[in-house]
Amino acid sequence: MKTGNYVKKLYIGGQWVDAAGQQTLPVINPSTGAIFDHVARGSQEDINDAIAAARGALQGAWGQTTALQRGRWLTQLGQKILENLGTLTELEAKDTGKPLATARNDVTVLARYFEFYGTAADKVHGEVIPFERDYAVTLMREPLGITAHIIPWNYPAQMIGRSVAPALAMGNATILKPAEDTCLSALFVASLAQQVGLPDGAFNVVTGLGEEVGAALASHPEIDFISFTGSNEVGTAIQKACAHRPVKCVLELGGKSPQIVFEDVNADRAIPIIARAIVQNAGQTCTAGSRLLVQKSIYEDFVARLAEVFKKLQAGSYDMDLDCGPLMNQKQLQRVENYIQQAKDAGIPVIAQGRIHPEAPKSGFYVAPIMFGPVPTQDPLALEEVFGPVLSVMAFEDEADAIRIANATDYGLVAGVWTENGARQQRVARAVRAGQIFINAYGAGGGVELPFGGTKRSGHGREKGLLALEEVSSPKTVVHYFGE
Repeated sequence: MKTGNYVKKLYIGGQWVDAAGQQTLPVINPSTGAIFDHVARGSQEDINDAIAAARGALQGAWGQTTALQRGRWLTQLGQKILENLGTLTELEAKDTGKPLATARNDVTVLARYFEFYGTAADKVHGEVIPFERDYAVTLMREPLGITAHIIPWNYPAQMIGRSVAPALAMGNATILKPAEDTCLSALFVASLAQQVGLPDGAFNVVTGLGEEVGAALASHPEIDFISFTGSNEVGTAIQKACAHRPVKCVLELGGKSPQIVFEDVNADRAIPIIARAIVQNAGQTCTAGSRLLVQKSIYEDFVARLAEVFKKLQAGSYDMDLDCGPLMNQKQLQRVENYIQQAKDAGIPVIAQGRIHPEAPKSGFYVAPIMFGPVPTQDPLALEEVFGPVLSVMAFEDEADAIRIANATDYGLVAGVWTENGARQQRVARAVRAGQIFINAYGAGGGVELPFGGTKRSGHGREKGLLALEEVSSPKTVVHYFGE
């Protein structure tokens, strides 16, 4: 498909402008490894322009807009996204390599974010606090100001809605920096925001390299809030930059999520969900169920049944719409292949492996889904985020052992608990350190309404749901003395 002329531009102050340095970056199709377009390579100067546009919006029309009108614009943008579902799905799939069905779901969820926060914009009410006689005390919430949103390449469409929509709903002026590998959906959404009449400067998009544009945005003295999803290394640097000013940040920094399977599991329900949870987006998701913990009494049977499913999984081009698309780029492919080879060299058995479809382009970045097990609990496969379709299988003795293994990583993002025992469900859910626990399920199709975030090295703060509105706003206490 052809992309619009806006692709090589930046969206600043409601206008499509060239990058100050007049440079571009290639857009590569992961399914083929071929360049199919270019995007603008922004710089510090472009970030300065975006900051000025955002500040102008807060001082002008956007800052004077009521919550009701903000909500209407956001819901209109959600509707506009759905009207362009086919185009945006194709764009997202080609840009990321993910299968068309996955991309379509991502775009649908993107629209849902704008719908959800559009209807929530005028529902953020204040409080009256009982205090001493002759005083009236109220608590209100105000926008933080200019918010920066640095999003990753694995779910670009969803992440636009997850990060930007609540900030706009609360009246902030936003600057979005998409990952340099996947900028197309952000630019398309900007074109739709322009169409629905979102005030100039409320939503700005600056594309470019992380070490250039991302660093300039994170360290800018006029930024009032930063949302970042990505690696621990970059997240730590962003938190340090925020601490110097200081400003608030919300960080989501990855996961090594366990699926804990007890002997009373409903295997017919669990097996297809567990398989999907590791091959979704070719395993390139922070919430991937990458560790499978199975009780020893059912280990052999359960793992054998799951292996039969794994053997049928296929990876291929985005337009083949198979179980997996390619990995994002050559660097990511090499990373995942290194983990697989290290595990084999360490003598960890391969339980089962899918295949790369024979008609998949040879130049694409493909890895066949693979299961290893039993994996030693101190092996890198059990501790580190691979970010590929690689499942690590481990056995446990009893409930206490399962909890110990589940908590034995630096991460704490998501966990799945599979048991029909209600008391055990609650005990394990409380004991496992993670920001989100699923019981006899895993994943929520976007889960726009469900607060999301991590513990430990998975980050801090919450996105999604109504809690996100609190993260991107500031409480103000007004104390009124009316006595004599």
